[in-house]
Amino acid sequence: MPYSRVQSKQKAKRKRRFPIVAIAVLAVALIAAVGAYAAFVAGNGDGGASPPPVSSASSSASASAGPQPSGAAASPAESSEPAETPDSAPTSEPDDEGQGEPSDEETPAAPSPSTEAPAATPDAGTAEPSDSAPSGASVSLAFVGDILPASTVGKLIEQYGVDYPFKLAKPLLESADIAAGNLEAPITTRGTPAENKQYVFKGKPEYLAGLKNAGLDVVSLANNHTLDQGWEGLSDTMDALDDIKLKHMGSGADDKEAFEPVYIEHNGITVAYIGVSNVVPDGSWKAGPDHPGVAETYDTTRAVATVKKARELADIVVVMVHWGNERADTPKDAQFNVGHTLIDAGADLIVGSHPHVLQGFEAYKGKWIAYSLGNFVFTTKQAYSKTQDTGVLTATCTADGKCRLKFDPMYAKASQPGPMAPEQAEALLARLSKVSYGASVDSKGRITAK
Repeated sequence: MPYSRVQSKQKAKRKRRFPIVAIAVLAVALIAAVGAYAAFVAGNGDGGASPPPVSSASSSASASAGPQPSGAAASPAESSEPAETPDSAPTSEPDDEGQGEPSDEETPAAPSPSTEAPAATPDAGTAEPSDSAPSGASVSLAFVGDILPASTVGKLIEQYGVDYPFKLAKPLLESADIAAGNLEAPITTRGTPAENKQYVFKGKPEYLAGLKNAGLDVVSLANNHTLDQGWEGLSDTMDALDDIKLKHMGSGADDKEAFEPVYIEHNGITVAYIGVSNVVPDGSWKAGPDHPGVAETYDTTRAVATVKKARELADIVVVMVHWGNERADTPKDAQFNVGHTLIDAGADLIVGSHPHVLQGFEAYKGKWIAYSLGNFVFTTKQAYSKTQDTGVLTATCTADGKCRLKFDPMYAKASQPGPMAPEQAEALLARLSKVSYGASVDSKGRITAK
């Protein structure tokens, strides 16, 4: 069941409202009791006339105040006992992360008995929280490019172990609250190889442990290699990911499953991940009502609808898109068009893959597009190539969808990405700044809008 901001707001509202009502009831009871006592004193001072029965005064006060919960109209002696309102000052309940509620959400303590009404707290029982997350809360999202646990990388894994490709990048990935990447190969021991393709990949299920151990939490399967081994291979891939509890999106047994977002909550903030591809080798790879495949975005209608739906359920909407031309330093028109369309629909962050090289960033309407994060763990054929320039993009986002971006440059040697030498990193960041749009990248990797 997807986490909903609406559900969270209703829960927080109920938690605050009941203690306020209890305080109000206690105040009415105190005023009624004091009134009865005052009437008694006044009666004795007027020549010893018999005081009105206490029950009559209590009934009058109750009638003027309207119906009250059972036990609210107590006598003066009873009203001084705080035990009569046990829920008036609870300690803050732990949330799903085991942390207390924020201070502005805590219920005020019960006042001591007094003849005065409690201090006014305007709208205390009706004000909605501005968001489901604690005030000032944020979530850090790490992203990497293409991951290929197959081919030459598979041979290296066989030789050095499943953790080998991610050994040097693991600390950075683990430091993020949620980490995501593009899984560029079917994971299966079966399948029928796709025809008329130059590169057809296939990785072993045990290789996925390396991704999980490195700190990855979610992967997109919407790309041009997901069906390299047919539906049988894709089905096995999804099952293998489920077995190790690594979330995935962008593919499915039909279009409904393929377009379904992944929702992950952290620190009270819900992030929706959507996977779509603008690179589909064959029309038969597109998921349909009764047909397995990938979520495509040649026609953005379905992707836009998915983003709009996710916008209603999540605080932050991320779309991971496979698009562009291989080894091109700059985006093509379709990337601009699709990226802008998805942000206009409600996405907060677009992260691209497929070109195998890094492309620039764009600040668009207060949101962000990373056009290509290039390869992360992939095969290499040359001693040095731009396809080995890579890195980790980290977006630190608040519940209102505002994100601060930072890119940590890395260089992949023998399919193992690691931190770049300072001079090399500075040169790469300068190049990325030059090819960005409405944005700049400084020497620390911080990405800002111009």
